[in-house]
Amino acid sequence: MNQKYALGVDIGGTKTAFGVVTEDGKIIYHSEIPTKNYPTPEALVSEIKKQLDENHEGEFLGIGIGAPNGNSKTGQIEFAPNLSWKGIIPICEIFESIIGARSILINDANAAAVGEKMFGAAKDLENFVSITLGTGLGSGVIVEGQLVEGEHGFAGEYGHIRVVQEGRLCGCGRKGCLETYASSTGVVRTFNEWEDNIPQDSILRTIENPDAEYIFDCWQKGDEFAEKIVDFTANILGQALADFACFSDPQAYVLFGGIAQSGQGFIDKIKIAMEIHMIQVLQNKIEIRLSALHDENAAILGSAATAFWKFNKLVNA
Repeated sequence: MNQKYALGVDIGGTKTAFGVVTEDGKIIYHSEIPTKNYPTPEALVSEIKKQLDENHEGEFLGIGIGAPNGNSKTGQIEFAPNLSWKGIIPICEIFESIIGARSILINDANAAAVGEKMFGAAKDLENFVSITLGTGLGSGVIVEGQLVEGEHGFAGEYGHIRVVQEGRLCGCGRKGCLETYASSTGVVRTFNEWEDNIPQDSILRTIENPDAEYIFDCWQKGDEFAEKIVDFTANILGQALADFACFSDPQAYVLFGGIAQSGQGFIDKIKIAMEIHMIQVLQNKIEIRLSALHDENAAILGSAATAFWKFNKLVNA
């Protein structure tokens, strides 16, 4: 049987990463190019094609593209604020025209869910939610083995469900969204709000403007003030996961991203909070798993998995 390949592409404001992925999740070639160096999307895609022509032989089953403000229904990037290309960009059409393979556009959170299903910690699951704890909080929902996208492609935006009435201002324009508390940015905001109460013996007094990774490192070294921040973060996330279970009823939540990778201790704290607030009929029935995707290549794997996910179904239909 001929090997099948998908091209996974992650377009960001700073860099674009792309890679050739096999159906069993191996990246056989990958590269990065600075997005801002290319004045048009056509120029960027042409550079990707040039590198692929030099480093890969074989056709692609499809191309999966992750991009900010990507509309999966239209295949267009729509008014992305962190890209130098403005307006509406028919990115799938451009990839198909230049590289010559079918393309699908997907947001990064949904790509992560499909990546976990095909290559990661959710291979054995038909009902799960992936939670990405990065700068914000992204989520992708799989129900009965199907990705839930909604009418406009934005279903499962757990990060923008409000958990604190009139709470912290979110980038979406509302107040109290989960991602303003349970994300790397949220951890730092908690530190900034509590900074005046740092004890004299806390490691956190020795550095200005610590990031979330440093705060979690301090917790793992036994810093009690850092642990209060971690406890607060885990508690608010655990409560939210308990609430979400009422309408998604997953087998598991799969956590990915910087603070999620801090260790089993953080997962245990989230699990305790989740069970305390869980509806009785679902208590002790939902796992919390750590992602099995490699952090560095997760975006490539996720977008490539989405191409396999969609285009294999079309081939086999």
